[in-house]
Amino acid sequence: MNEKQDRLPFGQAMAYTRRAFSIWWEVAPEIFVSATVRQAVDALSPYVPLYFTARLVNAIAGGGDGGTVWRTLWLLLLSTAAAGVVRAGVTCWDNGLQDSRQWPAWNRVFFNKLLSMDFCDVDDPKIQALFTQIQEINTWGNWGLMRVYTRYCWLVEEVFRILGALALSVTLFTMPVPADSPLAWLNHPGCLAAMLALLVLTVLVSPLLYGRAQAYYAKVDGTQANRFFEFFGWAAIGEPHRGTDIRTYGQDIYFQSKHEEEEPTMPYGIRSQYARDCWGAAGALFAASKAVDRTFAGVIYLFVGLKALGGAFGVGSVTQYVGALAGLAKGVSNLLVYIGALRVNAEYLKPVYQFLDTPNNMYQGSLTTEKRSDRNYEIEFKDVSFQYPGTDAWALRHVSMKFNVGERLAVVGENGSGKTTFIKLLCRLYDPTEGKILLNGIDIRKYRYDNYLALFSVVFQDFKLLAQPLGANVAAAEEYDRERAEQCLVKAGFGARLGSLPKGLDTCLYREFEDDGVEISGGEAQKIALARVLYQDAPFIVLDEPTAALDPEAEAEIYTKFNDIVEDKTAIYISHRLSSCRFCDEIAVFDQGRVVQQGTHDGLVEIEGKYQALWEAQAQYYKKED
Repeated sequence: MNEKQDRLPFGQAMAYTRRAFSIWWEVAPEIFVSATVRQAVDALSPYVPLYFTARLVNAIAGGGDGGTVWRTLWLLLLSTAAAGVVRAGVTCWDNGLQDSRQWPAWNRVFFNKLLSMDFCDVDDPKIQALFTQIQEINTWGNWGLMRVYTRYCWLVEEVFRILGALALSVTLFTMPVPADSPLAWLNHPGCLAAMLALLVLTVLVSPLLYGRAQAYYAKVDGTQANRFFEFFGWAAIGEPHRGTDIRTYGQDIYFQSKHEEEEPTMPYGIRSQYARDCWGAAGALFAASKAVDRTFAGVIYLFVGLKALGGAFGVGSVTQYVGALAGLAKGVSNLLVYIGALRVNAEYLKPVYQFLDTPNNMYQGSLTTEKRSDRNYEIEFKDVSFQYPGTDAWALRHVSMKFNVGERLAVVGENGSGKTTFIKLLCRLYDPTEGKILLNGIDIRKYRYDNYLALFSVVFQDFKLLAQPLGANVAAAEEYDRERAEQCLVKAGFGARLGSLPKGLDTCLYREFEDDGVEISGGEAQKIALARVLYQDAPFIVLDEPTAALDPEAEAEIYTKFNDIVEDKTAIYISHRLSSCRFCDEIAVFDQGRVVQQGTHDGLVEIEGKYQALWEAQAQYYKKED
């Protein structure tokens, strides 16, 4: 690859980095404050004993009186101890903030974006792949947003290291050698120019070589490397739901071979190839460049020693100037190295900003939905058609239907016929490509989005329960009405199981966070999800395969009590089991994205058509043989 095309221009890379700083500052300014203070203390504290040691040696070598020597010694001891105490306290403070705020702040940046995005974008495979890429480049080596924060800490330390070194070394160049000394030529401006030129050479060589090596690092697809490593190295073998098949079919040998074949860090992977070629060469030269640093250190010792020998300052100042100039060279060199690393990291900020800049195109509306005491709502689909983004196929085509509060509507059809898409449009997770959906005669896009969503309680096929207390799962909140939550669980058929739980509503589901958490079956999870729907007490209840994981007895119990459970609410029910649709007032039959039949069970089963065909296909397993 052409390196000029791969690397961002320096100005654009720094603009990316400045934006990353502003993002961090917005979500966690306190960790920047603590990091700045800590790095300043870490960088400056070594100069404290250096300064007072020089004063002490000068006092002793200069034949100073005992009082001066003892005062200087006590100043050295006390200042060193104070610096140590301050450094320990600041380090403890900063570590505490980093541990509690750093990763939560990183998560907050992306989770806040996910929660504020239109669902159609969250559901988009491209957005999901982009978010996965961001997570993987972060795992790959803390690249992206996290590296900006860590490099900020290092940059601040080097800046203060340079400032401290300048403060202690400036008198090296301002204090002249006496004119009558044979070494008076050291006062010539040319000596100063030579020292500065050597300093520039020293601090530039290492960063240039380091930057060249890191440029190759950026070319390695760390996301793919992590993906293979995580799946073949850990997830496939360690996840319990995969373990049965792996052990039954001996797939461990296959996984090992795939890992060695595909993982980029293995001997034939792209990272290994770079390491044997350009990347390795640049890294080796970077290591060799440290010899230049040693040469500069030797020249420093020579220059400082000659000026001391010429009488410009005392012998104690030699340690001060040598330490200060060494710190200056190290600080400037590291500063340039870290700036170069930020330029490389800017490549990894591209997907971050692409994700964060995803616009919300769904109109939010401004009208407030009516809070009717009689819950008299009417929903109408008016010639609605829909295509998922990025596809040419119609998921729904010319769907028109109307239903009122209190009705029981069943939506049936084969897989892929458009049933779930119909529900997503009803809940306004997507907007129709063509046509309108009306609530009481008004286009639902004109209503406030949050108000409209509050009209629906939904159990989707892929619903999720959290590893949190049972009551919090039912209420979807930390604070809730306990009596109401218990009633909803009993209505949903979970009463017996609730009575057997030692902590009742406070029992934690699953064991991710609590050792005494309970593992629940798929059927029990569906009952809890149904109880959550009832707890929300919304006018519309939408159930997408709500009894798929229930045993026949539990399913029959739910259907028998369904009218009591739903009460005066409108129920929209999706199911593949047509026997469960008999209690519904109306059935809508979907086929290839269209509503091909509507009516009651008794009426549709007598008419030759899609519903009768589906009914006969299922009923044959329940008919007695002659």
